[in-house]
Amino acid sequence: MDGRRLISVVARRDVLVSAGSAALVLTALRTGTSAQEKPVGVTLDEAMKKILGDAKPVDGKILIDLPEIAENGNTVPFALTVESPMTEADHVKALHVFAGGNPNVGIGSFYFSPASGRASVSSRMRLARTQEVVALAEMSDGRFIIARRSVKVTIGGCGG
Repeated sequence: MDGRRLISVVARRDVLVSAGSAALVLTALRTGTSAQEKPVGVTLDEAMKKILGDAKPVDGKILIDLPEIAENGNTVPFALTVESPMTEADHVKALHVFAGGNPNVGIGSFYFSPASGRASVSSRMRLARTQEVVALAEMSDGRFIIARRSVKVTIGGCGG
């Protein structure tokens, strides 16, 4: 070779056709598997039944820090704390969060051990509309504690 580099030119049309074809194939593959992986139309009661089984939750000491009014449903901050000694004999095993008005009612599940020291979590969630948020704490002795809090989701702060 004499040191010259070969530069190939690709037409814009070829790039667009290739990108469109790739997007179509990926969409077809994704659509085929997502319907099998995610159950459609699971209600809040059904989601909670999967965790509770036949157990009956009781109102308890779950502190839900959640705004009464969320101006943007895309990023609603929340913090949950369960009063527990967090000893080997008495501790919170898991904390489950649900929003019944969302297409996917499960917000998240958080797991603890006595080494956690405290059963507390904070994050952000997306809320589709005004609804009730439910926190369900699973205790080490098999009991379940429940708490609920309503959140009004507004659009642009104009009410909703």
